[in-house]
Amino acid sequence: MSDPAKSIRIGTMVSASGGEAADRIAEIRDLGFESFEPFFWQTTNGQDLAELGKRCMDAIGERDITISTLGMFGNPLEDQPLDRDTLQGWKDCIDNAHHFGATCVAGFTGRVRGKPIEESLPQYRKVWSELAKRAADKGVKIAFENCAMDGNWQSGDWNVAHNPDAWELMFNETPDDNIGLEWEPCHQQVYLIDPLPQIRKWAGKIFHVHGKDATIRWDVIREHGIFGKHPFVFMRTPGFGDSNWTDIISELRLAGYEGSIDIEGWHDPVYKDALEMTGQIHALEHLKTARGGAFVPLAAQYGGGDPSLT
Repeated sequence: MSDPAKSIRIGTMVSASGGEAADRIAEIRDLGFESFEPFFWQTTNGQDLAELGKRCMDAIGERDITISTLGMFGNPLEDQPLDRDTLQGWKDCIDNAHHFGATCVAGFTGRVRGKPIEESLPQYRKVWSELAKRAADKGVKIAFENCAMDGNWQSGDWNVAHNPDAWELMFNETPDDNIGLEWEPCHQQVYLIDPLPQIRKWAGKIFHVHGKDATIRWDVIREHGIFGKHPFVFMRTPGFGDSNWTDIISELRLAGYEGSIDIEGWHDPVYKDALEMTGQIHALEHLKTARGGAFVPLAAQYGGGDPSLT
């Protein structure tokens, strides 16, 4: 019997910008991860993605591990050399996702730098309407991560899709069914937004989930506010932050989400450097427990029904 718990898989992200994704997968493939998200930062560096996809799949081998999503993080709305690289990277990831077994490409929307969100919408519509069609023709979904990258409504360098009010504007501009979100609770908590009601409202647009958490220091907020010299929030690895991942995964299940939660490490102020993988493995087990733990099949005599009815 297949494991229905794995309708939501727990995995991690692996850097791919320098061609190291396959080697990284080979290094950690037997640690219990059920999925990987290879990701590029601003540029693919001209790599042959079909060949990279083959190497990643060879590294996985016959293991029950998937790659559902590729990441391409940069600003494809502007026109600096790296911005153009990012736009080309999106096209290449969309065109080559199938070589990884992926059906989704995720990243930032981009942004017209230094301007309020509304001023990015015409360029957003121009770029993403074209990319949405390109992706739809290949059976690929596009998912926008909800990270502000230190921007806000009035100004920023990277991403429009960090606020639910912005999502309303974006999805009005691009009503395409294959454009949605790469969601995580961390970035909403950083802006003091309750993540759970968001799942219930936006579940139909959540195509991929990042496993990242946050710790809010309410004592600092009460004494110093959110614009003082003392940090009021830390991004955390799941299991060390404030999120109730049992509730998050339950809400995702109730909404019919079937996909991966890929851990985004390298942000925790404690479990970093030599403790990075210690933190990630803790997060892996924490999320598997929040998912319900080990799958236990229903006894055959119940026939998959409710035993109280027999």
